Amino acid sequence: MKHPFVLSCFQDWNRTWQTHNPDLTPCFQNTVLVWIPCLYLWLFAPFYILYLKRNDRGYICMTHLNRAKTVIGFTLWLICWADVFYSFWERSHGAAIAPVYLVSPTMLGVTMLLATFLIQYERMKGVQSSGVMLNFWLIAIVCATVTFRSKILHALNEPASVNVFKYTTFYIYYTMLLISLILACLSDQPPLFSQAVKDSNPCPESGASFLSRITFWWITGLMVTGYKRPLEEKDLWSLNTEDKSQRVVPQLVRRWDQECNKVKRSEDGQPIEESEILLAKTLQKTGEPSLFCALCRTFGPYFLVSSLYKIIHDILMFVGPEILRLLIQFVNDSSAPTWHGYFYTTLLFVCTCVQTLILQKYFHVCFVTGMRLRTAIVGAVYRKALVITNAARRTSTVGEIVNLMSVDAQRFMDLITYINMIWSAPLQVILALYFLWQNLGPSVLAGVAVMVLMVPVNAVIAMKTKTYQVAQMKSKDNRIKLMNEVLNGIKVLKLYAWELAFKDKVSAIRESELRVLKKTAYLGAVSTFTWVCAPFLVALSTFAVYVLMDEHNILDAQKAFVSLALFNILRFPLNMLPMVISSMVQASVSMKRLRVFLSHEELDEDNVERPAITACDASLCLFRIHVRIPEGALVAVVGHVGSGKSSLLSALLGEMQKQEGSVSIKGSVAYVPQQAWIQNATLKDNILFGRDAKDSWYQKVVEACALLPDLEILPGGDLTEIGEKGVNLSGGQKQRVSVARAIYCNCAVYLLDDPLSAVDAHVGKHIFEKVIGPQGLLQGRTRVLVTHGLSFLPQADLILVMVDGEITEMGSYTELLGRQGAFAEFLRTYTNTEQEEVEESVGGEAGLLISELLSCFHASVLSHTCSISVSCRQSQISLNAAGTGKTPQKTEPNDVAAAKKAKSTEAARLTEADKANTGRVKLSVFWEYMKAIGLPLSIFSIFLFFCHHLSSLGSNYWLSLWTDDPVINNTQPNREMRLGVYGALGLTQELVIKKCFLVCQPSRYLHQTMLYNVLRSPMSFFERTPSGNLVNRFAKETDTIDSVIPSIIKMFMGSMFNVLGSCAVILIATPLVAIIIPPLGLLYFFVQRFYVASSRQLKRLESVSRSPVYTHFNETLLGTSVIRAFGEQQRFIRESDGRVDHNQKAYFPSIVANRWLAVRLEFVGNCIVAFAALFAVMARDSLSPGIMGLSISYALQVTTYLNWLVRMSSELETNIVAVEKVKEYGDTEKEAEWRLEHSTLPAGWPTTGHIEIRNFGLRYREDLELAISDISVNIEGGEKVGIVGRTGAGKSSLTLGLFRIIEAAQGEICVDGVNIAELGLHELRSRITIIPQVPHLNTPKQCWGKLLLKVMHYNISLLRKKVTNYITKLLFMGSNNGIKYLARALLRKTKILVLDEATAAVDLETDNLIQSTIRTQFEDCTVLTIAHRLNTIMDYTRVLVLDKGQMAEFDSPSNLTAKKGIFYKMAKDSGLV
Repeated sequence: MKHPFVLSCFQDWNRTWQTHNPDLTPCFQNTVLVWIPCLYLWLFAPFYILYLKRNDRGYICMTHLNRAKTVIGFTLWLICWADVFYSFWERSHGAAIAPVYLVSPTMLGVTMLLATFLIQYERMKGVQSSGVMLNFWLIAIVCATVTFRSKILHALNEPASVNVFKYTTFYIYYTMLLISLILACLSDQPPLFSQAVKDSNPCPESGASFLSRITFWWITGLMVTGYKRPLEEKDLWSLNTEDKSQRVVPQLVRRWDQECNKVKRSEDGQPIEESEILLAKTLQKTGEPSLFCALCRTFGPYFLVSSLYKIIHDILMFVGPEILRLLIQFVNDSSAPTWHGYFYTTLLFVCTCVQTLILQKYFHVCFVTGMRLRTAIVGAVYRKALVITNAARRTSTVGEIVNLMSVDAQRFMDLITYINMIWSAPLQVILALYFLWQNLGPSVLAGVAVMVLMVPVNAVIAMKTKTYQVAQMKSKDNRIKLMNEVLNGIKVLKLYAWELAFKDKVSAIRESELRVLKKTAYLGAVSTFTWVCAPFLVALSTFAVYVLMDEHNILDAQKAFVSLALFNILRFPLNMLPMVISSMVQASVSMKRLRVFLSHEELDEDNVERPAITACDASLCLFRIHVRIPEGALVAVVGHVGSGKSSLLSALLGEMQKQEGSVSIKGSVAYVPQQAWIQNATLKDNILFGRDAKDSWYQKVVEACALLPDLEILPGGDLTEIGEKGVNLSGGQKQRVSVARAIYCNCAVYLLDDPLSAVDAHVGKHIFEKVIGPQGLLQGRTRVLVTHGLSFLPQADLILVMVDGEITEMGSYTELLGRQGAFAEFLRTYTNTEQEEVEESVGGEAGLLISELLSCFHASVLSHTCSISVSCRQSQISLNAAGTGKTPQKTEPNDVAAAKKAKSTEAARLTEADKANTGRVKLSVFWEYMKAIGLPLSIFSIFLFFCHHLSSLGSNYWLSLWTDDPVINNTQPNREMRLGVYGALGLTQELVIKKCFLVCQPSRYLHQTMLYNVLRSPMSFFERTPSGNLVNRFAKETDTIDSVIPSIIKMFMGSMFNVLGSCAVILIATPLVAIIIPPLGLLYFFVQRFYVASSRQLKRLESVSRSPVYTHFNETLLGTSVIRAFGEQQRFIRESDGRVDHNQKAYFPSIVANRWLAVRLEFVGNCIVAFAALFAVMARDSLSPGIMGLSISYALQVTTYLNWLVRMSSELETNIVAVEKVKEYGDTEKEAEWRLEHSTLPAGWPTTGHIEIRNFGLRYREDLELAISDISVNIEGGEKVGIVGRTGAGKSSLTLGLFRIIEAAQGEICVDGVNIAELGLHELRSRITIIPQVPHLNTPKQCWGKLLLKVMHYNISLLRKKVTNYITKLLFMGSNNGIKYLARALLRKTKILVLDEATAAVDLETDNLIQSTIRTQFEDCTVLTIAHRLNTIMDYTRVLVLDKGQMAEFDSPSNLTAKKGIFYKMAKDSGLV
């Protein structure tokens, strides 16, 4: 026979539910309520112990907190055993004790022992705060609270039957549980030797308590700081170790390599059976490594946690409508106890709060995954860029690769947040339909039919979106590529007055991009129409079928508003699914671009073998090139232009594809490229190049490279910051820094690609003697010197003569001269000019045409990437422009001879870091954006939004009136009219919303303004501003204005009107809420302002720290050959990783701040829901079910709307920073006007070319002294004047003054009697011509047309033969930059021609071609030549000698030689006297 107590365990439901004073039976309390916490802990303990074992974070020393937790755990165990022993004692005295009084305390005691063990095990594994244990104590306290209340009620009602011992032990047990719960909320100290202990500013997340982590309380300290004052970089925490590049990037790279190897293995494998051949062929066709698989394997395990959170959240979403049903049922049932209403309200509040916490943890995991994904992609792209071949480099421009790092990586981040919707949306739809079926029956199938019809519409939209996305990205790539060219060649643009032409070119690409954007906007409007339309049409069709199917089907409040709440849940997945599909389409485009780039061919490390150090010689073997260079020898490589000298060095560096044979180099290698590569760092850092500073060796190197005089005149000495690509150094200074860098590295082998061409003759002689020559610093090292300087050849141990990619002769100087072979021919060529031969053979104007045609040919040939293959012994080696290290680089010679000598840190700085603005975004920025849209259009758009939400509110209010209609004979009499009006109101809102989203985007206006302002900026602006900042404006910020801001404004307006509408409905239904809404509104407003202060600043810091990532990347791309030659790849990878991490340091707090905000705002929303329900319960007698249903269904949505409103308002404020950044270039200093309105300049000016310089001087910056001063020169028309002086004397500064690149600080320059300061810049620059130091932009194709028209008049076969032969010879001339500009000069044919060291980097043969063309073609022009090679100006009318920024000598070359002054010394150094 069963014990009577057990029989009464689960009966008597009336005692619990159908009563005004509810209670649970003693049996239920002593079994279920005791067992629930025990089951929880025993269920999770095995998994938790396994997790702790695998994730050991270190060892935490015993602390007071841990001791307290342990003591309380043992105390609870003792209390449980006391209960067990007491029950045994009672039983021994004959009392009838149910087994449950023995089983439950025993089970609880063992569980408490397990809890104590877990507390200690957590400490040993470094867990500072445990969620598992906190949940255990929380469940235990909740279960014990029910028993606690029952015991108190029992003691009050039946004091005689109280068991004092058991009551005492229970109260002690309850108190201990409460203390355990409080202690579990606290966090322990960090483990020994953890990162948090070592770090000066660690991220507080790892040390935060579980409660702090789930509510994101741990970021509050940073938010308070941000509220008190604008956040700065020093306030940002270090990144968590698992988020850093050094942890994340190698994981992705490793997985990607595995994918690549898998594909290689499948391609190499041969199918055995015939049936497999077809399959194998298919695999080979589509055999591409899967980037998607690599990403999944890298980030999938962590991301799966978010899926778990999402499932829990999705299930909790349907609790709200179910409680709403119970509340409406409660209002309808007047006999229901009042506490039911309060119970439902409490349950609703608790469920919504749990839902909030779960959702925010889900988002946190998603965003952190997105952040890691971006870090990994940027790191992988950077690493790949360092190792791809030159052929592969040509297929991806700098603009495309920058877009991979910015736009494409961002697409992945955006997708990760919502990718779970792919499975979550269908799950939500199925659950919603299930509950709707329960509510409305088969009529819900009408709604399903509507949804099915929407699928093909969304599919078509997604397909079109993909097409537009590809087109837009292509235009964006082209635009960024062109902008890179423009920014790199900005000086040439200004010198030639080409700004407007390139502005039109960029604008044309931008217009095609905007056309696609406009189509996308129209598509977005149709898409939005379907999103908003779908849930309403589902509701309308379902209600219509339900009421029309059977007249006895009554649409009451319970059915209508529970269904409406479910439809509102349905709205989110239906809205999100097309967005997610669209994001996936965009991400698939990005993934393909990334996969193609990451699949590019890499340089083979085996191209160059590195034998053991014990080898005595370095041997080189290329096809038909067999040479053995003794260790320590000085080897000169000579040959005509395009003979393959630079290609030989590239082959030695492993930069070219080896077909057969071997290349072997012993020891470390240093490389000096022909075009110096300079980093944006201090001059000293450029020389040290990551090596340790050794002062004595450093001083020797600087002195040997003739840099000491330059250090004297640089504002900060060797701590002067060098601008991007060395903009504040002259060509010679850059080359000497490049040589110094190579020497300082102290390597075994030196490869020098014509390093002396860009320096003056006497400096070149000094460097050869002190550095390269037999007595130089590099004596005893292996040196391979490509040179055009004949004077150095007698000192070489070995000379290699190259012809057409082959070594035809080798030997010492005397040996080769004696052979009378190719070397002797090479020397003879340099003594006779090619031009004279041409003129003798062809004569007259035809000879000139050859010069012109050859010049123009080079202009065209270099505008395309070409390659030539020289075939020998069945093998090929590709010689291409990209592979020779001759990539054009920007040189902007700023002679700083008279620069300030004060070596202050401030003076040493040149570039300005991208600064973060502080404080609130000014209203003027919003005003600018509205003006860009157009004020009438802006106001009309807001009005349409208002109409849309008004009609939406009207339709739902109408539904509430419908549900309150009286029921007569089981029917509602006016249902057709009600249904018709409801449908009409709904369709009105859909039509309004469709019109609403066709707002034109302001992108055109903002981009055009920025482009114009940037092009109008003076050269000093480009020297100060890193190109990464500018590229960032034209890439990322423009993309934000194009795509992000319009959608944010759309969602902000929608959320704002939704919140206002919801508050209005709740106030109408329950006016008592008016007491609560103002304080909640104030709290909401405070939280929002508190958040935005920090969020806005974090966004600015993130934006500012993004630019250096791109700047460094651009810099790296230009110097990959140098980085690889010095073996510095790992240092540059570390630098890039550091910059990415620095950027993510600002991004991580911003995503956590978003979660912080969401938790608090949703709490405010949950309070509104709770109060709406509470006041509805209190006023149930005077409230109709329809109005109550409407009120609570709106209240359930207000949380989401509030969340979105604040998020969108802060997103708007943080993203509008893009407009602020784009607009800021409007306020910077501008050049003088390009053209003056009332110009009186004659059409043919200048007519004679007479130049008069009076007391002229200029300075580079306001805080510097004059760079040149007191120069007074009178140059007659037609004179040929040479300008000479050592590097930094002010030669280029004078030409910059003539072109007004830098405005005069004193004096004036007059051309044909006109003061150039009174002219428009384009009027001046288009009338005089310059051939500058270093080239950039492609020659227009029109030059071919002009020259070929002339050539057609001369049908001379000899001419054609000469041209063809010479073109073949010059096809791959590395130093043809001067020829390119000569072609431009010929086409412009102005009266004044300036040559700025135009022939410095070419061989004598090409120099002769240029000089002879100038003598004949520009015979009647005034020519100013800045020359390093004095032989080019020895026949000039006069020579101007500059020294330290002032005129030293000015006379004819013969007179100056006779005076034996500065010019005489220079001529002597050059061997001319």
